[in-house]
Amino acid sequence: MFTTIRDTATIRVEYLVAGEYENNIYLIVCATTGKAVLIDAAAEAPRIISAGAGTDVMSILTTHGHFDHIGAVQGLQDAWEIPFRLHPADTEIAQRAPDDPLSDGATIAVGELRIDTIWTPGHTPGSTCFLVEGLLFTGDTLFPGGPGATRFPYADFDQIMRSLESRLFILDDATPFFPGHGTPSTIGEERPSLEDWRTRRW
Repeated sequence: MFTTIRDTATIRVEYLVAGEYENNIYLIVCATTGKAVLIDAAAEAPRIISAGAGTDVMSILTTHGHFDHIGAVQGLQDAWEIPFRLHPADTEIAQRAPDDPLSDGATIAVGELRIDTIWTPGHTPGSTCFLVEGLLFTGDTLFPGGPGATRFPYADFDQIMRSLESRLFILDDATPFFPGHGTPSTIGEERPSLEDWRTRRW
């Protein structure tokens, strides 16, 4: 079952943790229309399908192309016949092209909700975050305690720091963010650590 973490007159946000790497999978639902999107079809497609029964999921939004964030894509597409959306810069990493590419600054309509895409390269070339109703979904770009790892091929520490400073840390301190693994935090809680992160260079 999905667990509800936000429920207002306009939006419902649910999540479940799945797979070997304990990935967070988020379901963003327009409270008015019931339309929804799934962020990161990481793993355990049958479980996601069962948990999402009765929800009108329109597409799979993908924060980046690493295997642990896309393992359930095909199973969900077979069941729900919905597009897989990914920034095209991560096509090689994902080893599959998006059905509908994500682009920086685009707005995705989900019923009456509007989801803004924020390109944040560094963890991968195509890493993308999603902002909706003041809630930020960061994939592996930002965690409580630091940026996502950059020891992998295609990753770049200096670039991820630029992405954090110029794309995410311009948001209000009160902005809550929900990462691809682990627990939420806020921009304000993490902002004081930026210089320490830069020194540690992970």
